[in-house]
Amino acid sequence: MASILSIFASPYGAASRGATLAAQAVANLQAADPSLSLVERDLSALPRAIVPQAYSEAVLAQQPADHAAFALSETLIGEVEDAAFITIATPMHNYTVPACLKLWIDLVLRHSRSFAPVNGVKTGLLGDRPALVVVTSGNRVTGKGAGQPDHLTGYLTDVLSTVGISNLRFIYLEGLVNPVQAGMTITEGARAILHDPVFGSKPAMARAANR
Repeated sequence: MASILSIFASPYGAASRGATLAAQAVANLQAADPSLSLVERDLSALPRAIVPQAYSEAVLAQQPADHAAFALSETLIGEVEDAAFITIATPMHNYTVPACLKLWIDLVLRHSRSFAPVNGVKTGLLGDRPALVVVTSGNRVTGKGAGQPDHLTGYLTDVLSTVGISNLRFIYLEGLVNPVQAGMTITEGARAILHDPVFGSKPAMARAANR
């Protein structure tokens, strides 16, 4: 059964403002196709904070996928493979992805499993699917009013394309330290999801009508 993979990278998990907004997209998708199951992955609950030595050694030794050191990696990759849609709700920490999302990346990007070199270029093996990334930040990170660098967007775009996911859109909830700005940006984010050609309510109703 196809699923929606909903990834939370905030310490607040599903209660974060980014996850709350991403949940609207999930609701739209399930309204269009009730058969879609939901898989939630709270990265703050991952059982370790760093890639263990045994995992690195297994990668270098080109151990088979069922090697014990790959157990968590296989679970995370399998969730991506089974997903028809992906949502990622992540804060921007120190200009880029938080540590828990970096760990997920390090375990999902695995040579000869999720990507492989083709003519010297890393090529994704997992296949493309629509992915929505909701980014939260205390300061503004986009446009002329940006008050800090953004090393998250380009990095995450490159990471996901490495495993084969390029059908990607970003929504930014920025300037959240300012209560007035926070209210405005959350409203704008909800509007962006509402009208998104894949994750929005109107496309969902159209798909449901055609079922």
